[in-house]
Amino acid sequence: MNNHRVKNTLTMSQLDLFYISYDEPNCEEKWAKLLTIAPWAKRVHGVKGFDAAHKECAKQSETSHFITIDGDNELYPEFLDITCNVPVEYNDCVLSWASKNVINGLIYGNGGVKVWPKEQTLLMQTHENAVEQRFQLDFCWDSKYIQMNNVYSTTHPNGSILQAFRAGFREGCKMSVISGENVDPSQLSVAIHQKNLKRLLVWMSVGADVPNGKWAMYGARLGLIESNLNKDFDITQIRDYDWFKDYFLTVYDSVATSNEMFNSIMNAMAKTIQQDMGLPCATLTPEQSKFFKFVYEAPLRTDAFRTEIEVDREGN
Repeated sequence: MNNHRVKNTLTMSQLDLFYISYDEPNCEEKWAKLLTIAPWAKRVHGVKGFDAAHKECAKQSETSHFITIDGDNELYPEFLDITCNVPVEYNDCVLSWASKNVINGLIYGNGGVKVWPKEQTLLMQTHENAVEQRFQLDFCWDSKYIQMNNVYSTTHPNGSILQAFRAGFREGCKMSVISGENVDPSQLSVAIHQKNLKRLLVWMSVGADVPNGKWAMYGARLGLIESNLNKDFDITQIRDYDWFKDYFLTVYDSVATSNEMFNSIMNAMAKTIQQDMGLPCATLTPEQSKFFKFVYEAPLRTDAFRTEIEVDREGN
C-alpha cells in the first residue's frame, strides 16, 4: 500500500443516501426499515429506466458522492460506520459492495449497495440511454466500476412470482454474455468468466427452499436459452421492467397450469442447456438448497485490492 498517494475520504454516514424503488412488492417494508437506521435517506420511486433513476439521485444529491439502495435490498447498519479512503485517480469510480441473495445464497454485486460519484453519474450513458452495447445491460462492464469486498446488505428479489422470475431471467442473460456480447453457445463453459459461469449454474439450480425461488430458477434457465439459442430475441429488453410484465404473461400461462407441467418444462430446459450448451443444470430440492447455502463461501472480489482503496471503521 502506498501511503503517500493523495486520497479522498468518503464517510458513509455523511453521504446522501437514496432508496431507489420501482415496482418491488416489498419496497414499502424495506423503505420503512431503512429509515430506522438512516432517517436522512431520500427516496426515488417510479422513475422508468435504470439510467434515469440514478441520474435523478445525482440531481438531488448535495454531496460529491451518494449511496444507492435498491428497492428489494436490506442494508446492514454497520455499512454506515465505514470510511473509504479512495485514491484521487479513482474518485470518479462507482464503488460496489457485495450483497447476499436470499433465493440462492450467492454473494456478489447483484443488488448490492453502491457509492456513486455525482458528476460522473450525470454524464454516464447506460441502459436505456446507452450508446455502447455493453452498457445497455448493466453498469458493471464499465472500467470505472470497482468491486469491493465485504457484504453489507441482503437482497430479497422474491416478493412475487414476477419479481423472482425477472431476477433470474436477467441474470440468466447477463451471466452468459461477455461485455454484453453473445458468444458461441457451445463455448459458454470456457468463454465466459468462471465466476459468472458458477453463479449462472447456481441461479438455475438453487432456491426451491424459499417462496417463489423455483420461479427464479425457471427465469434463469429461460433467460439463458432465449439469449443464446433464440436469434430473434433482443437481449436489451431485459432493462425494461414494463416489457417484462408483458413477456411474463406469455410464459406464465403455459407453465403454471400444474406442478407437473412446471416440473416437466423445467426438466426440458435443463436437457436443452446440457445438450446444446454443454452446461450442467440441476434442480436441487429444498433440503439440498438449504445445504448449499449453508456451505457456500463467496470468492474474494480482487479488484478491490488492485485499486488500493482502504476501507476502515469510522474512528479507527
